[in-house]
Amino acid sequence: MSRAFLLAVFLAIGAITGCAMVGPSAEALRTPIDAPYRLASGDRVRMIVFGQESLSNSFNVDAAGNVALPLIGNVRAQGLTTAELERSVEGRLRDGYLRDPRVAIEVEAYRPFFIMGEVTTSGQYPFISGMTAEKAVAVAGGFTPRGDETHVRITRVIDGRQVSANVPLNFPVRPGDTINVEERFF
Repeated sequence: MSRAFLLAVFLAIGAITGCAMVGPSAEALRTPIDAPYRLASGDRVRMIVFGQESLSNSFNVDAAGNVALPLIGNVRAQGLTTAELERSVEGRLRDGYLRDPRVAIEVEAYRPFFIMGEVTTSGQYPFISGMTAEKAVAVAGGFTPRGDETHVRITRVIDGRQVSANVPLNFPVRPGDTINVEERFF
């Protein structure tokens, strides 16, 4: 056999093997049911400082991951749970502003999710608790005629890094996820 033929065979095998490579599984995106929610840019929190109505209000987590609060200025919220943010705010208020502050913080509105690809209306949509990939596609107007209706690709930030995987349509969506509906070939 000629070297050119052998080279062509090895290249073809390599191309076929490369097409069969599978990325991370849906398990890489699963978060335990009891895992605490971590704040990020786009979330809106409701803060109540007991006995201090002028300090209680709703605040947005900005693009830098901070919450701008009266008296104490910017407080880091990115990656914190609401309980951790409560302790941080209490500590800052205790440092020269209030004697014994008590703070309660809850998520008022979750950051949006994003959907693109073969859906009628790509874009950013508000997150609704209990949302699945199928419901997210429905919110975006449904599949286009070329949309792959068997699975979607979700990209999620986990521990500061982006993880993507193909998931079934009944897979749960989290705030901040990016969903891509791919084109089907047949």
